[in-house]
Amino acid sequence: MAKTVNLKSSDGHIFTVEEAVALKCQTIKNVVEDTGDDEVLLPKVNGKTLVKVMEYCEKHVKEPSGWDQKEVDEMKKWDMEFVDVDQAVLYDMIMAANYLSIAGLIELICKKAADMMRGKSPEQIREIFKIENDFTKEEEAKILTENAWAFE
Repeated sequence: MAKTVNLKSSDGHIFTVEEAVALKCQTIKNVVEDTGDDEVLLPKVNGKTLVKVMEYCEKHVKEPSGWDQKEVDEMKKWDMEFVDVDQAVLYDMIMAANYLSIAGLIELICKKAADMMRGKSPEQIREIFKIENDFTKEEEAKILTENAWAFE
């Protein structure tokens, strides 16, 4: 039987996860190695988000270096479907991935965010991500002039 770790979310839910899966999270790995505990408190990750993050870790725990192209393509497809969620879920996942230090998931979500911004104007990006424009018209004009190359 595989060794397990209990993960306690911020809302008090306890999830029993195979140790190999949990250790994909550098933060959890550090706690387990430093304390020897088999229960890790995660005060910054709610249960719903923890389930999603562990789903990613479980899928990526067995990543042999000798994958053939078909396996690589299947994983990329799975990854893109995994991050095809609403923005609130995506936000919670990036915050959890950052807190748990899961480099691959951080990279995947950042790629998704970049794809969402590609070809969009600053106004469209603000609308997508609900960002308030706190620049005056003069400040915005100056920034656009100084960085015109970025908007070509």
